[in-house]
Amino acid sequence: MAYKGSDVLSNKAIGDGHGENSSYFDGWKAYDTNPFDLRHNREGVIQMGLAENQLSLDLIEEWSKNHPEASICTPEGLSQFKRIANFQDYHGLPEFRRAMAQFMGQVRGGKVTFDPDRVVMSGGATGAQETLAFCLANPGEAFLVPTPYYPAFDRDCCWRSGIRLLPIECHSFNDFRLTKEALVAAYNGARRQGITVKGILITNPSNPLGTTTDRATLAMLAAFADEHRVHLVCDEIYAGSVFSMPAYVSIAEVVERDVPWCSRDLVHIVCSLSKDFGLPGFRVGIIYSYNDAVVACARRMSSFGLVSSQTQYFLARMLSDEEFIARFLRESKRRLAARHARFTTGLREVGIRCLRGNAGLFTWMDLRDMLREKTKEGELELWRVIIHQVKLNVSPGTSFHCREPGWFRVCHANMDDETMEVALGRIHDFVRQHQRRVKAERWAAKGQLRLSLPHHGASAFFALSSPLALNSPQSPMVRAAS
Repeated sequence: MAYKGSDVLSNKAIGDGHGENSSYFDGWKAYDTNPFDLRHNREGVIQMGLAENQLSLDLIEEWSKNHPEASICTPEGLSQFKRIANFQDYHGLPEFRRAMAQFMGQVRGGKVTFDPDRVVMSGGATGAQETLAFCLANPGEAFLVPTPYYPAFDRDCCWRSGIRLLPIECHSFNDFRLTKEALVAAYNGARRQGITVKGILITNPSNPLGTTTDRATLAMLAAFADEHRVHLVCDEIYAGSVFSMPAYVSIAEVVERDVPWCSRDLVHIVCSLSKDFGLPGFRVGIIYSYNDAVVACARRMSSFGLVSSQTQYFLARMLSDEEFIARFLRESKRRLAARHARFTTGLREVGIRCLRGNAGLFTWMDLRDMLREKTKEGELELWRVIIHQVKLNVSPGTSFHCREPGWFRVCHANMDDETMEVALGRIHDFVRQHQRRVKAERWAAKGQLRLSLPHHGASAFFALSSPLALNSPQSPMVRAAS
């Protein structure tokens, strides 16, 4: 018998702190119930809400095939089986930490070096962010985050740690760039409310914007953190996915070269192999901190989310192959650039604008002109049509805490070319249908045409805004039988 009452479960078990009740996750549920398949279900929902790089997995598969010694489960690697299978030190394999530090320097153009002894393992970037939250702040204290930001940060940073995320409002008039004025306003606003600000959290490259943070802004952030004695956490999990200018600048380079007087004890970097390499199933997240106490505490906490020793061993071999990594990064960037160009060109063909991006696996798409009303409700109404009629899982900007309705994140690197063309075709049909409807309504408003739409016209176009249709898809998670 399953017990569901609050009398036998914790507040966390019965609460909604995980944040699954969000349009961001609802889109995934819609996809899970009816996934698109080129051969078996061409009418299904195309997954464009998953930031995953599937464009270069063939390169890793080829390397793995040519290096069977990287696995302890092959005849070539069997001699290492006992050593690796029995290894459980939460410091991590020494060769893995060395290879990871080498890779972090290589992906940043060799402009900065990293100390293997500061590399701390975690179960993906999710675990890394939560570990830092536990290390840097107490329940009720806050981090400032520029908007729009990754929706799952609310889960990763807050659900179990009890800290808070407060927005730094950024706007489209300057391409959502973070300014010192906005940072100061957010900091002072929190202080007026009696909230203790313990740090600033940024993503560079940005998710969802697909842009990189310039050197001057990073220097400003480091100086602000130093002045106010707050932490600066830089999530750099897309550092290897910068495919065009301007060139990528890491906070590690900035604190070493531009503001060497700033306290490095306040600077922490999160890395991962889930995005640049498309290996989320490996669950490899990395914390790199300049603070000795944070490194020591995070390493102890990593016991709750260790990376398997076999995964460490395989990656140590692969990441140490500098020639392969250099070739992989070049080819991955070339493919990402080509995919981004094809997708954004396809959007421009029907008049859809996007924020100009140079990094990441997604596009920040501007559909403000398609809103019936420029409100959060108007954005969600359009989003439901896109999910249920156009059958594309795109993520609405409000789920990223964007205050300007009408922006959507669209992931385009997690599918093959043919699927992307199907998605573009659906977008083209949808936009043209919308344009015809708007034109007809304008004629009717001018009294030049008495409009009598059939049942599949404008009323059907927004039929999903009815109360019944507003219900979120059911979670696909297994439920215990009563």
